[in-house]
Amino acid sequence: MELVWVILLGGLAALLWRSAIDARAMALTAAQRACQEAGAQLLDSAVVFKSWRLARVTGRGRAFERTYLFDYCDDGSTRRQGFIILRGDQVELVGLGPTLMNERLH
Repeated sequence: MELVWVILLGGLAALLWRSAIDARAMALTAAQRACQEAGAQLLDSAVVFKSWRLARVTGRGRAFERTYLFDYCDDGSTRRQGFIILRGDQVELVGLGPTLMNERLH
């Protein structure tokens, strides 16, 4: 019986890990697109996980809402920070500094 629990917990951990990897890739793509549209340069070619929580998704119940941060440069010398909010498998919000770039990208 203990082996069954270990297998179930291992499977759950693998699903959560895979979901996190997919979400990070989605956030990186959204950051690259936002920087390109704004004429800015994505620095370090990376996004950094900041936080997560369970959130309500209209018509689908609950999903993870993840927030990622990234650095970019829009003037050639100043490092600025942007953010991405993912809700489930959707990009909910992308912001560059004080500027909101896109809302509910699909």
